[in-house]
Amino acid sequence: MALKITALAGGTGGAKLVDGLTTLLEPDKLTLVVNTGDDFEHLGLAISPDLDTVTYTLAGLANPQSGWGRTDETWNFLQTLKEFGSPVWFRLGDRDLALHVERTRRMKAGLPLSDVTRAFCRIFGIDHVILPMTDDPVRTIVETDDGDLPFQEYFVKHSHEPQVRGFRFEGIENAKPAPGFLQAIEDSEAVILCPSNPWVSIDPILALSGVREALEGKVTVGVSPIIGGQAVRGPAAKMFQAMGITPSACAVAEHYQQILSGILIDEVDAELAPEIEALGIRTKVTQTMMKTQPDRKRLAEEVLAFTAELIEAESRR
Repeated sequence: MALKITALAGGTGGAKLVDGLTTLLEPDKLTLVVNTGDDFEHLGLAISPDLDTVTYTLAGLANPQSGWGRTDETWNFLQTLKEFGSPVWFRLGDRDLALHVERTRRMKAGLPLSDVTRAFCRIFGIDHVILPMTDDPVRTIVETDDGDLPFQEYFVKHSHEPQVRGFRFEGIENAKPAPGFLQAIEDSEAVILCPSNPWVSIDPILALSGVREALEGKVTVGVSPIIGGQAVRGPAAKMFQAMGITPSACAVAEHYQQILSGILIDEVDAELAPEIEALGIRTKVTQTMMKTQPDRKRLAEEVLAFTAELIEAESRR
């Protein structure tokens, strides 16, 4: 019988593993919870980058070259906006724009983000549940030498060049987990932390009231987004360095040490396995790079098999 899983994810790396998991687990066996700390308002529109990446990926519409946005995109809106002298640092394609306009319209009409996301999934033919981590506004602020920057400005507008000093999640104190989030954890046999940026993709989810408490006693399995000391995509390794931590799979394990039962690391980091095991975290060495669709499914199979082993070991205690 298939495991019942809740997966916590950010954007590109998380979306790839999630894509693999959905090929193996039926919709009633998998709940996907996605970071919304990256959400922001741009040109008056409500934009949810990580949610959109996961949604487009599961709908088969994700742009494989860029890792964000839609395939078969056109850029007439952006080009015209540029002619007006308007801000075009955040690239919105014409097809992508339609989703943001419709999300904004529905939310201004009073619908919460989780309801809007559910409606989009239905329209795109996605049967699995995708939940935003919260319906309340939470905004990741990157504290840098150049001042405090909303995440998208740091990441996109400034090409994640400013030196990072820390992070804070504005609004997290009053934010509640989205309806169904905590129940999904309770009903699941295990929780998977996808290979997303620990600092700005997974930490905002874990910072929500009640989430860490819900994980207590739950088998929780992570996949390292750091391979050979580098992030596959994005500034995760750079963030570890800025915080005075050598980026490595071991650093990822230490970051999650309080909640991790096990972690999957890449073959190039095999020598780190004993060090991670010494933290009390079971470790599986495998190929974690997901370059192709079969890679996504293969890694998802290994994640689930490893998770099943940990659950069995826990039951024998």
